[in-house]
Amino acid sequence: MKKLCAVAFSGLLFLSIFSSQLQAQTNSLSSYEVTWHKQSVNSSESMPCGGGDIGLNVWVENGDILFYISRSGTFDENNAMLKLGRVRLNLNPNPFSGNDFMQTLQLEKGRVKITGGGTDVLIWVDVFRPVVHLEVKSPKAVDAIATYENWRFEDFVPVTKEFRSNSFKFPPKNIDVKTHKDNVAFSGNEVMFYHQNRIDTDDAFDITVRQQGMESVKEQMQNPLKNLVFGGTMSGTNMIPDGTVSGKYINTTFKGLRLKSAKPSWSIQLELALYVAKVGDIEQWKVGLEKIKNDAKLNAKTAERKTQDWWSQYWNRSYISIEGNTTDAKWQVGRNYQLFRYMLGCNAYGDYPTKFNGGLFTFDPVFTDSTNLGTPDHRNWGGGLMTAQNQRLVYYPMFKSGDLDMIKPQFDFYLRSLKTAELRSEVYWKHKGACFTEQLENFGLPNMAEYGWKHPADFDKGIEYNAWLEYSWETCLEFCYMMLETERYEGRNISSYIPFIESCLTFFDEHYQMLAKQRGAKIWDGNGNYVFYPSSAAETYKMTYNSTTYISALRVVLTRLTELPNSYLTDEQREKWTLMLKRIPPVPTRTLDGKMKLAPAENWARIQNTETPQLYPVYPWGLYGVDRPDLDVARNTYLYDPFCVKNHHHESWAQAAIFAARLGLTDEAKKYTVLKLQDGKLRFPAFWGPGHDWVPDHNWGGSGMIALQEMLMQTHDRKIILLPAWPKDWNARFKLHAPYNTIVEGEIRNGDILNLKVTPESRRKDVVIWHE
Repeated sequence: MKKLCAVAFSGLLFLSIFSSQLQAQTNSLSSYEVTWHKQSVNSSESMPCGGGDIGLNVWVENGDILFYISRSGTFDENNAMLKLGRVRLNLNPNPFSGNDFMQTLQLEKGRVKITGGGTDVLIWVDVFRPVVHLEVKSPKAVDAIATYENWRFEDFVPVTKEFRSNSFKFPPKNIDVKTHKDNVAFSGNEVMFYHQNRIDTDDAFDITVRQQGMESVKEQMQNPLKNLVFGGTMSGTNMIPDGTVSGKYINTTFKGLRLKSAKPSWSIQLELALYVAKVGDIEQWKVGLEKIKNDAKLNAKTAERKTQDWWSQYWNRSYISIEGNTTDAKWQVGRNYQLFRYMLGCNAYGDYPTKFNGGLFTFDPVFTDSTNLGTPDHRNWGGGLMTAQNQRLVYYPMFKSGDLDMIKPQFDFYLRSLKTAELRSEVYWKHKGACFTEQLENFGLPNMAEYGWKHPADFDKGIEYNAWLEYSWETCLEFCYMMLETERYEGRNISSYIPFIESCLTFFDEHYQMLAKQRGAKIWDGNGNYVFYPSSAAETYKMTYNSTTYISALRVVLTRLTELPNSYLTDEQREKWTLMLKRIPPVPTRTLDGKMKLAPAENWARIQNTETPQLYPVYPWGLYGVDRPDLDVARNTYLYDPFCVKNHHHESWAQAAIFAARLGLTDEAKKYTVLKLQDGKLRFPAFWGPGHDWVPDHNWGGSGMIALQEMLMQTHDRKIILLPAWPKDWNARFKLHAPYNTIVEGEIRNGDILNLKVTPESRRKDVVIWHE
């Protein structure tokens, strides 16, 4: 058994140590840059680039520079997340025909650099306004042709697997589903392109409301699809229209509008200004776009500097850098941790959360699924659909990495959906509280395919007719917990989140009292506690009695809520939630093969999936683990529960690495974290997947980040526990964030902490090392 040792270090060299650590992080970033010396074969060998809320897939193929454009919030009428097109740049004479080609992702500056034949091409995205920049510097004058390529040049009907990228998932009966064409045309010396959602036809929201019997309150719900317009313009310095072209890339036919250099030039500037807005008139959208373009021109001299400054501070506020050769698995873990954090930073300020199933960086689907011949817009599991258990893994790492400014889009998503979730409870059950489902559309209702088109007339309309998803309501409590944690980590004012948290708790309180009254004369069990039946332990243990995931979530969220300062709750509110906390049953346990273990529930009817919810009291809820009571019970569960052991793996959302780290099982944590964060199968090492989802699998990367953080540092109450599951042969430098506005940084050498710096210094007394 390990034990905790308090830490006491001299503070005389903090300034010089801090400076050297900043320099070390810069050096690490330089070594982590991804460089290719050969051109790519196709879009699957693309490199991510982005900023603000725009993502580009950049690659060079047959001498042409290409990139796909994605932006947060580009949902069509079917709730597919559409790309904004593809750009192709051809230079003549072509500088990339020789052997000196190089394409590099320059992490510190957040940009892609392409060189060849003495020519430099820089591609970057303005973090603070939606503008993409491409700059060419050549030792001799070249002609340039820039083509905006669009594959939605006419209406088309999705077929077979293409439905999986929208809210229908499968071809529906008696509903005409159509992807409407974009508008693309020359406008002066620019190419203007946009998609405008129709207002004269039913969209995914309209169809879902009707399917789920919510017509009576339709006007009270938000519809993010109606009247939505998104697109932009492409223009270049001294570039003029050069007609149209057509062609086929991979499996998708496209039409292109070309701009060419008015005359050969040594310096070429190409810009795309993008705009997404929910407006009733396309002219309003054009006005908004013009403001963005004018602002970009007025601030052109400072835009690049401010963007690079943003990336510089982003990298300096957090890192984990592991020493080793580039072929070492441990070095790849440290490098890919940083690469994935870069991808998360590309949607720092989007209107919508980073999607678990590809983020902003999907590409032609045939390279993920050889039988899928769809367009580059494709991703499995929908565009506007947010699977809660997957999304949480994208956002949990942001606490220890100090990136809580980027968590706002995920919180806003739930706040926008709150009214709809409350209306579900009101319409279906006549009680209060917000009922959030696991598969949640961007308008707050369950996905129509997962809800069930064969929903029986006499079946509770509030329940999804779905073997995996029925009664899977508890994940919203994880986002309540995240909201509460922002107060604990950064002292944020979370007053605006309290109504959301209370509404989620109210649902569980009122709904399960209602169900108990329907079953019999007693509301509470013999101990005066709630009876959570029927419930669900994740998507795996179904029709459960007192689900462990319900109980753990409610226990922790209620505890954190009642611990808030007096400014957040009235005495009446605090009394209400304190009483509810007292009525939460204990976490279920059971004895198997003579060993006490955590149970997924007290009882269940069947097993439907492969998650291991019996370990959710370990993560995310932290009721068991290092330096907590009954560690052996939790370890027994991980090591000896047959279902857990069977489902230890690393793909996609699997959490074995996180559970092992939380339990101080160093060898297990190392094994699965290496599998998580080692180079993926594609050319860009952090394009993992598809696993259960799509490529690049963002809940794969997020869960890997969490595991590595938990191996290095864990926190509970006011304690900061270092090296709870860190291999002794992993030397590293780190800078992580802990609760109460605390930053912990230092070096790890042969299992020891050197040059530890804790900010503020008053928190040093709370730091302990977990030794053998």
